[in-house]
Amino acid sequence: MSLNPQQSYVYLAEDGSSQCFSADTFWQPANMEQAGDGWLISEFAFTEDWPTWEMHPEGDEFVYLLSGAVELHLEQGDGIQAIALRGSGAVVVPRGVWHTAKVREPSRMLHVTRGAGTQNRPA
Repeated sequence: MSLNPQQSYVYLAEDGSSQCFSADTFWQPANMEQAGDGWLISEFAFTEDWPTWEMHPEGDEFVYLLSGAVELHLEQGDGIQAIALRGSGAVVVPRGVWHTAKVREPSRMLHVTRGAGTQNRPA
C-alpha cells in the first residue's frame, strides 16, 4: 500500500497491526478511540512557526527533521530549552514535556508518538 505521509497518518497498534487515517479526520474522537493506544506516525511541512505548544502524556515523541531548519523549544522546569536542527537531525521530546517549533527555513518533519491524550495550547 502506497501513501503520502503528509496526507495520511499511520497508526501502529500494540498488537503489531496498522491503520491509515486521513490527516484531515484523524483527530476526531471516534478515530482516536478506534486507533487505541498505539503509535502515530505523521509528516508535516512547515513554513511558519507552530501556532501552538503540544504535549503527549502517553509517550515520548521522536521528531525527525527531514529538511530545512527549525528550533524546537521544550518547556522544562527551569525554563525553555532551545534545540536547533538544520538539514536533518532528530530530537526525542520526553513524555509530558510541552514543546513547539520556530521555523528558520521551510521544513519537513516526521513525528512518531502516542497520539492518545495529546494536548495543545496557544503559542
